[in-house]
Amino acid sequence: MKAHRFDPTLLRDYDLRGTVGQNLNGADAHALGRSFGTVIRRKGGSRVAVGHDGRLSSPMLESALVDGLAQAGVGVLRIGLACTPMLYYAEAVEQVDGAIEVTGSHNPGDQNGFKLVHRHAPYFGEAIQDLGKMAAAGDWEWGTGRVDTIDIMDRYVARLLDGFDGPACRIGWDAGNGVAGPVIEALTQRLPGEHHLLFTQVDGHFPNHHPDPSIETNLGALRALVLDKQLDFGVAFDGDADRIGVVDGQGRTIWGDQLLGLFARDVLQRRPGAAIVADVKTSQAVFDLIGTLGGRPDMWKTGHSHIKSRMKQIGASLGGEMTGHLFFADDYFGYDDGLYAAVRLIGAVGRLGRSVADLHDTMPRLPSTPELRIPVAEDRKFLLVDEIRARLRTTGATMTELDGVRVRSRDGWWLLRASNTQAALVARAESSDSKGLRRLLSEMEFQLAQAGLPWEFS
Repeated sequence: MKAHRFDPTLLRDYDLRGTVGQNLNGADAHALGRSFGTVIRRKGGSRVAVGHDGRLSSPMLESALVDGLAQAGVGVLRIGLACTPMLYYAEAVEQVDGAIEVTGSHNPGDQNGFKLVHRHAPYFGEAIQDLGKMAAAGDWEWGTGRVDTIDIMDRYVARLLDGFDGPACRIGWDAGNGVAGPVIEALTQRLPGEHHLLFTQVDGHFPNHHPDPSIETNLGALRALVLDKQLDFGVAFDGDADRIGVVDGQGRTIWGDQLLGLFARDVLQRRPGAAIVADVKTSQAVFDLIGTLGGRPDMWKTGHSHIKSRMKQIGASLGGEMTGHLFFADDYFGYDDGLYAAVRLIGAVGRLGRSVADLHDTMPRLPSTPELRIPVAEDRKFLLVDEIRARLRTTGATMTELDGVRVRSRDGWWLLRASNTQAALVARAESSDSKGLRRLLSEMEFQLAQAGLPWEFS
């Protein structure tokens, strides 16, 4: 292979994602390996860790990726079927210079992609675009890299439990047939308490429900289990287990930003004044709570790579997103790990001396929407947000432009941004009362209509 052109839509802001058989295939995986392996060699590295999730296309893509890395002359450490946090763990503790996880994360089953790490930091933004330029030019190193295989799951589970001092809880666990399943089985055998497991068999057809805990309907089976067994709480994970969803003992969903507020209580007891990073979709009530607790709230761009990078930049102890990515850098590595978040939740229950439902009740609540998604073509979504931003500037709107537009008014705030993982716009709004929320939604509808996208929020 002399050169390779990626479909431009495959190269996203903080990873690579596409639809298998359309804009993603084995040749893309091979070229990615050649390009990333070349980067590793030219920066003085020599070895890359690789793992893959349980999607039907993942073994094929992983094999092509490994071949590409080896042909670039770098060694490959294969960890096999693994959740993304396990791959991050391998990159942190093994003698490697980078890592790639083959995963479609929470996207539909026919989609897949790659998450990249270089020297303990996310590899994203312009660096991903540079991989595309390198492939198009065929600007690759050549060689024969050695390929080794290890099993790291037991060590990863042991690290999840390192220092654990939580109480014996009664918990429901929903793997959603994603790659978290085997880890959950191993983890719960070592945790105190009573554990009820759902859908732990890895199955890329996702026969029970799609593994995206940020969507309420995907938590139905877990909610029913928690209520039927009268459990303390339930946890669910996305397809590669870097995100968590939580249902409290009353069957209520605790959204990702609320979870961040809950964990802030725990972290700030032990690290007073710590900086805590949250994405632009996060409730203002959570930012205010962090400040009230003595922390330093910091609003930043949505995306696991952005949050991790910002946390390192300002030395934050904790970070989180509305979608359930949670990042602990106080006693952990600072990457997003849904399984570690579950373990930390058990510990927080013990340290704070309250049930998850009680802790949920302490969270300030304002009338708000969940994360809303508006289907928009890939080649239009960013342009549409740019158009709305430009129009708002001419009106003198008060807004934050970190990531899309977060517009503030006396009614509260609303957000429109282009998704970096799907062909969609993401919207959210929050107000002090229901009438104000309706006015905010009407304002978004007006802006979308002006941009040629009529939309009605139900």
